[in-house]
Amino acid sequence: MVSDPCMLTARELARAYRAGILSPVDTVEALQARIARLNPHLHAFLEVYSAEARLAAEAAEKALRAGYDFGPLHGVPVALKDLIALEGHIQTAGSAIHAARRAAETATLVRKLIAAGAIILGRVHTVEFAFGGWGTNTHLGTPRNPWKPDAHYTPGGSSSGSGVAVAARLAPLAIGTDTGGSVRIPSSFNGLTGLKVTRGRISNHGIEPLSPTLDTPGPMARSVEDAALLYAALQGPDAADAMTLGITPEDPVPGLCRGIAGVQLGRIRLAECGLAIDPETEAAYEAALETMARLGATILPVRLPRPFTEYAQKMQIMAAEAYALHGAFAENPATPMDPHVRARILSGRMSAADYLTLLWQRPALRMEFLGAIEPVAALLLPTTPGPAQPLAAVDETTTPSGLTRAANLLGLCALALPCGMTADGLPLSLQILGRPFAEAEILRIGWAFQQAGDWHQCLPPV
Repeated sequence: MVSDPCMLTARELARAYRAGILSPVDTVEALQARIARLNPHLHAFLEVYSAEARLAAEAAEKALRAGYDFGPLHGVPVALKDLIALEGHIQTAGSAIHAARRAAETATLVRKLIAAGAIILGRVHTVEFAFGGWGTNTHLGTPRNPWKPDAHYTPGGSSSGSGVAVAARLAPLAIGTDTGGSVRIPSSFNGLTGLKVTRGRISNHGIEPLSPTLDTPGPMARSVEDAALLYAALQGPDAADAMTLGITPEDPVPGLCRGIAGVQLGRIRLAECGLAIDPETEAAYEAALETMARLGATILPVRLPRPFTEYAQKMQIMAAEAYALHGAFAENPATPMDPHVRARILSGRMSAADYLTLLWQRPALRMEFLGAIEPVAALLLPTTPGPAQPLAAVDETTTPSGLTRAANLLGLCALALPCGMTADGLPLSLQILGRPFAEAEILRIGWAFQQAGDWHQCLPPV
């Protein structure tokens, strides 16, 4: 018998259901009990869809008994970032401005989850309008990083609740969004696997925008295998999102376990990235490179044409588009907006010429970058310059996204996954940066890495 369904991955849940030793109802009941016990302290969930999730679990169980199997996500609960629309339910986008707003439609990716048999467990916290890397939210509350339950450490943003919910075993899977690192940063701080997809892989329809040019939804999970299963269900064309049209869907699962013998992977000199890298992060990065080499990969030095700080500076595209969408709220001092988010949005005031110049620079920057990494299948680097920080020590004028923003600016895909722990018990993370639409390849590399270690299986002390 399974002692605690909350501790199982999505793949393990699927196997237990089909072996008849666990049911989706068992899982939902166990998760709801755990949420009731831990969420008042961790503050990951804004709302749990208790009755609906129970009914969906009962339906999933009956379908399996009747021989109807909708795939590996059948009966698996998923938490939704509070940007993602579910018709009739509150969708605040992390803002007190929208505290009573109910979604008029259901996001395409939620429809795909339901079609795959997944159970929507509830909605989880986000930074207001998804604009912030530390994970803070002045009005609706900041989740607590579960690796430091007795102190308040940063959960990472903007998908703060998604990261805490999955790490604390309140949900096996969650959906985040990534505009400048918002899937990868909370994955880094919480010891998770997070996939930033290429724009157009997964539909944005029904998701509150921050920067339509750069926004990408993506899976947050406890393993590469789970992330691949969730990605396979979410990706594909959607008539409601023109960016997805003409992109051939892929199934990453069959090639996931092929290993990386003979694969060429790139490394960077951290001293040249333009950022101060924490010594434990650097040591974990070097150890990860050694692991990849032991698995048969060839590690090649890559000299990038620009430091990561320069790519991060050109992400004013995000601020400009955020201002176009939310500037009216930010300009009105009477609106209940997080002051740090307000400042970021107001920084997006710029001329049309300046905005267009940034957009026009992107293709040349992408080609320059892809030329530099041409010899390798993917580039390896830390996900964040350091681990989670005490909330009281955070400087909101800074960001932990210095190593993640390049993927968004250049239209790349990227995978964050655990690669170590600090002496103080905080997760460290490796980032695998791939070419546009190379999600299956970076998942394969990440899967091989996880088979060689158990950092992704570490449990936070909650």
